[in-house]
Amino acid sequence: LSQFDPISSVFELKMARGHKVLKLRAQAKKVTLKYETTAPTVGAVGKYYPADDIVQKKGPTPVRNAPKVRASIVPGTVLILLAGRFRGKRVVCLKKLDSGLLLVSGPYSINGVPLRRVNQKYVIATSTSVSLDGVDVSKISDAMFKREAAAEKDGEEALFAAGAAAKPTVTSPERKAAQTAVDAKLKANIDKVQLLGAYMAAKFTLSKSDKPHMMKF
Repeated sequence: LSQFDPISSVFELKMARGHKVLKLRAQAKKVTLKYETTAPTVGAVGKYYPADDIVQKKGPTPVRNAPKVRASIVPGTVLILLAGRFRGKRVVCLKKLDSGLLLVSGPYSINGVPLRRVNQKYVIATSTSVSLDGVDVSKISDAMFKREAAAEKDGEEALFAAGAAAKPTVTSPERKAAQTAVDAKLKANIDKVQLLGAYMAAKFTLSKSDKPHMMKF
């Protein structure tokens, strides 16, 4: 009797299966890919990324409406500024601009705050109000506060301009005329109320023992 070798039998079985698989692969139908052109594709859809950044528009641009103003802020309301170079100063709200910012004035002749735009997030609305009789701010818009775009310089001029001191901002004659006209009427209305001018000139401060959450402005 011949001896049975299980290892060789398993090996022969695997070889037989392998030959069968190779035979089936050889009999299978060959598929050939045909390309329309050999020119490289343009843009991000190609094989390689483009050298320059391409802005992909993801959908329609959303409409950003101006925010609503708090009910406590109306034209004539005295506001307390909480941020910026004039923080702590009291100003008069003149109107809401198209951008959603508030147009305010000190007036300049009383506390040094000129016509400027402020965000309603950085003001405290008080219960005091000033009459706006005769004050015309219909011609004042956001365009009046835009700064002139500086001309771009190339080469050596740009290198020297980077180290130079920044040029001071220049107030336009249109803005100066509007400031004078608004201040004249606004100060006249403030002078009609006793001690209102001193109240507008005083700076708002808090001491160590003050409790802002219990104050009525």
